[in-house]
Amino acid sequence: MNVSPLADHVGEQIIAIVAQQTHVEPASLVPEATLKDLGISSLDAIELIFELEEHFDIHFPDEGANFESDSVGHLISAVQAALAARPDGTGAAV
Repeated sequence: MNVSPLADHVGEQIIAIVAQQTHVEPASLVPEATLKDLGISSLDAIELIFELEEHFDIHFPDEGANFESDSVGHLISAVQAALAARPDGTGAAV
């Protein structure tokens, strides 16, 4: 049985951070919603990425984000992947 990424602790934290940083209602933050669909500007998205990196003590690759097609689900997956790849090997969320 597959569990929605929003159902896990990391997903919940990400939803809370995205909602707080962008002033978007948490109910709108469904996995398939793109940042553009949510009205999040590229500047707000960059600030959001910095906040997520700081909160989870991770670093995303320097590949540019695609704000028109990146979704909330993609953001959750990216954080989970970065946590799993942590150099300390813990893979633990904050």
